[in-house]
Amino acid sequence: MNELTGRVALVTGAGRTIGRGVATALAAAGAAVAVNDLDPDSARTVAVELRAVGGPTAAAPGDVTDRESVRRMVDTAVEALGPVDVYVHAAGMPVNVEGVKFLDSDPDQWPAWIDLNLYAAMYGTHAVLGGMCDREWGRIIAISSYASRTGSHNGLSVYGAAKSGLEGFLRHVALESGPFGVTVNAVALGTMSFLRGAPADPAAAGAIPMRRLGTPEDVGNLVAFLASDRASWITGQTVHLNGGAYMT
Repeated sequence: MNELTGRVALVTGAGRTIGRGVATALAAAGAAVAVNDLDPDSARTVAVELRAVGGPTAAAPGDVTDRESVRRMVDTAVEALGPVDVYVHAAGMPVNVEGVKFLDSDPDQWPAWIDLNLYAAMYGTHAVLGGMCDREWGRIIAISSYASRTGSHNGLSVYGAAKSGLEGFLRHVALESGPFGVTVNAVALGTMSFLRGAPADPAAAGAIPMRRLGTPEDVGNLVAFLASDRASWITGQTVHLNGGAYMT
């Protein structure tokens, strides 16, 4: 619908699955999209793919858990496409770290979950928010999880703690930036059709009222709406996207 024509979006973790789905939906809505991923090849591949979907794109690889890397990522996006209007933090699964029950977890691995799901979102938001406020228009959207609100048997205790912190952080930023025309929201996902890039067990859909697992397209559609002017009075919210598995 070209609702985002003239806007510049930067999506972290966009080299695969959720982030890729988000980047695709934003490009289809007319935004120029900067694709971030820890893997530079993945970022470049998706950036090239998106050129067939929408407008200009750019690869902006980097480690979102490193402050200086985030600054370089944002600078790359701005140089290639212009000031960032829409910032989506979709990166959430640390490399080579698995979810386990808390008692079995290694405290040395806790920072990997918290750095990627909380500090990384803070770094990125800090890097782009000032420009959004100056221009009196902006969208901060972070991908969260049902694990922020309810317990799970999937070894997600530290991940859930980080996501809870993320949602709390976003509410405060929404309050501070609202007078400047900037909205700040989270999208909390339920059980998706993949797990770390691999197909998930389809039997899990049996516990979901809609009887199917979530897809990257589902996430992209909601994020594109939240990024549009139609969502200009939605801020400080956690929008649950889970097929009815968790209802608020």
